[in-house]
Amino acid sequence: MIHSNTHSKTKNISITFSIIISFLTGLFILVFSEIKLSNIIISISAVILLPYPLFLYFTRKYRRRKKILSQPFNPNYERLLNEKIQFYHTLDENQKKEFKQRVQIFLGETLITGIETNVDDEIRILVACSAIIPVFSFKDWDYSELSEVLIYPSDFDESFDFNNKGGNILGMVGIGGAMVLSKPSLKHGFKVNNDKLNVGIHEFIHKIDEKDGSIDGIPEKMADRKTINKWREIMEIEMKKMEDGDSEINPYGLTNTAEFFAVVSEYFFENPESLKRKHSELYEILSKIYKQDTLTTYKKILKSMFIPGGNKIGRNQPCPCGSGKKYKKCCLNKKHK
Repeated sequence: MIHSNTHSKTKNISITFSIIISFLTGLFILVFSEIKLSNIIISISAVILLPYPLFLYFTRKYRRRKKILSQPFNPNYERLLNEKIQFYHTLDENQKKEFKQRVQIFLGETLITGIETNVDDEIRILVACSAIIPVFSFKDWDYSELSEVLIYPSDFDESFDFNNKGGNILGMVGIGGAMVLSKPSLKHGFKVNNDKLNVGIHEFIHKIDEKDGSIDGIPEKMADRKTINKWREIMEIEMKKMEDGDSEINPYGLTNTAEFFAVVSEYFFENPESLKRKHSELYEILSKIYKQDTLTTYKKILKSMFIPGGNKIGRNQPCPCGSGKKYKKCCLNKKHK
């Protein structure tokens, strides 16, 4: 089961914490009330009876997740992961198992609602993967601030009107804890793997950024102070290059530091080879923040395709090289030459 060590540790902490609270409650009753037989009985009862309900309260999340993971993984989800998610192909078997469990937990806990459009398995998988990919190295990451994901049938405007053909907003966060995603833009982000654009990942980066209390482009919950200070320096340098027209990074990143963080994170996960070649310091600091070396991982899976017994990629699956093409129309041809 996923996070078995964490579950065990949490269970032990919850038991200890429950006993301590019960003991202190009983002690409080004795100290701040007259020493009578009735008060002594109440104190002893508190010590005996309170631990169990407190334990249930403190472990409710982990018991809920255990129940979610007791259900078999949807075979259609498995098919979609293999067909749509390039990142999934960079994982070894144990990591794939963990990834699927985290998908299962996310979908079991997160409300995804279609607004005048349907939400099928593909959309659920794309939303879940958008959430999990950036924090895959953070085993206990929790989107506790996310109340719901709303799926709109198209891009929308500032009034959330998706019937306006001039709407150019692909996604948004911050509406009472909810997230809004344009359905066609969400699908496009995973269909084209090397255009440095993925609205699902972009919006979840904002939720990650928000973990420290504000969406400001400074992900203080993800890295130590030294790394964050270095990130501030590099961000300032890269934004200055963008202002001077000396950068190919999406200019939307100049809106503010929060958007810069989201834009370059899309770049990091979508086209790491290009990011490292053109912005090596930026690539290295993002690797430290996310605790992922996306370029090395993608190269590793690509190399294994040419080794007998290595990872097998289906002909119609996305090519791990990041070209955006199907494997049969890209590196499979190179393999046979």
